[in-house]
Amino acid sequence: MTRKIYKTALLAALTAVAAAPALALESDRQQPIQIEADQGSLDQANQVTTFSGNVIIKQGTLNISAGSVRVSRNSKGEQQMNASGSPVRFSQTLDGGKGTVKGQANNIDYSSATNIVKLIGNAKVERGGDLAEGAVITYNTRTEVYTVQGSKASGGKSGKRVTVVIQPSSTQSQGKKK
Repeated sequence: MTRKIYKTALLAALTAVAAAPALALESDRQQPIQIEADQGSLDQANQVTTFSGNVIIKQGTLNISAGSVRVSRNSKGEQQMNASGSPVRFSQTLDGGKGTVKGQANNIDYSSATNIVKLIGNAKVERGGDLAEGAVITYNTRTEVYTVQGSKASGGKSGKRVTVVIQPSSTQSQGKKK
């Protein structure tokens, strides 16, 4: 059961986070998950697994580093993952030679019940030259809809705004030359 919690929750949660703007390498899903940490604990009765202290998670090209990672599963089989750090960082190679997606946030939460990934606190996702940055980035893995909030919109006082940079696509550039 422990292996099932690790594999199902971490795979779903972390692949969803890392795959952010495009599909990650499909072959990564077939690779073993390697977890390193200073400490790990499993509460079998409550279905909670926690890793702390320089947590490093690898699966194929997916790499995640965090201060701590907590994965829980309820009686319905729904999983909740929380990774925290200063910051939590992730990267993964994308399918089709589309480069690498990288991101970071102070906390990353995932719920299998809602299919929502939330990057909270100094959230940033980069893919190629494209960038999304804000206080909170929310991604629905089912609908593939993103929301980026500035600090004021997410309840902060500083009023830091959202930053988005989108590079022109090569097909758009070719279309304009004709």
